[in-house]
Amino acid sequence: MQAPDLVLRDIHQPPPPSWWPPAPGWWLLAAVLLLAAIAIGVLAWRRRRQLRRYRDLFDAQLAGIDDPAARLAAMSALLRRASRRADPQADRLQGDDWLRFLDRGMRPPVFEHGIGAALRDGPFRRDAGDVDVAAVEAAARSRFAALMAGRR
Repeated sequence: MQAPDLVLRDIHQPPPPSWWPPAPGWWLLAAVLLLAAIAIGVLAWRRRRQLRRYRDLFDAQLAGIDDPAARLAAMSALLRRASRRADPQADRLQGDDWLRFLDRGMRPPVFEHGIGAALRDGPFRRDAGDVDVAAVEAAARSRFAALMAGRR
């Protein structure tokens, strides 16, 4: 007796896996990345809100002061109080040392050789009308917020 002719087929590979749905590890990675992004967003939002509060506090303290020399004196006092957060001895600095401390961390430095130098002697002038108080105030406001936030 003769065996029937069997047709043999080649080995078939299974189909490649589809890209959807992803494996559980990818779902876990996506969840971790999403939570990290949310946490970073919330922290950034809180930081911006806190900086805005510090700027509003600065503006409220200067709200009723019209005299340029008194305004410079108030800015200097606010900066001295805020500087204690960065260094407990910083409010005792005088002259150029005080301005160098304020310039620490500022890019570009604006206090020692820039518009902020008016804080050194501006409060003691009879007439501080030649000082650009608005520019000094903008620099002092940003430095005040940074010092209150704990950044040196």
